[in-house]
Amino acid sequence: MNWQETLYRGWKKGINTTWVLAKTMLPIYIAVNLLKLTPLFTWLADICRPLMALFGLPGEAATALVIGNLLNLYAAIGAMAAITLTGKQITIISLMLLLSHNLLVETAVSRQTGIAGWPLVAVRLGFSFLAGIILNLFW
Repeated sequence: MNWQETLYRGWKKGINTTWVLAKTMLPIYIAVNLLKLTPLFTWLADICRPLMALFGLPGEAATALVIGNLLNLYAAIGAMAAITLTGKQITIISLMLLLSHNLLVETAVSRQTGIAGWPLVAVRLGFSFLAGIILNLFW
């Protein structure tokens, strides 16, 4: 195997991976940007603002948290890209999602191993919220 074949295979895998991720991230990015044009987005952000303030996040960040917790991290990244966040806020929301992403699928898989679903969700969300609060306080 020569270096050109290796380079081609790597390039092809990279393009395929980019396509797979783009199919998740781009529609979410577009949907959140379209939602931002409606009064519904502002209304939801206003409702979520007090809770998000505990984490040092704007109310709009609730969109990315909900999407990441229900779907996956790539969808959350698409949502995060559609809103304006500082470096600190990106770090906080990323840590929170690291602890509690993809709850539907991962809870279903965990239940098949005998782990109770709701306590697992409560622990993951609890640690996610706690980590967000602590990071916000000590940053």
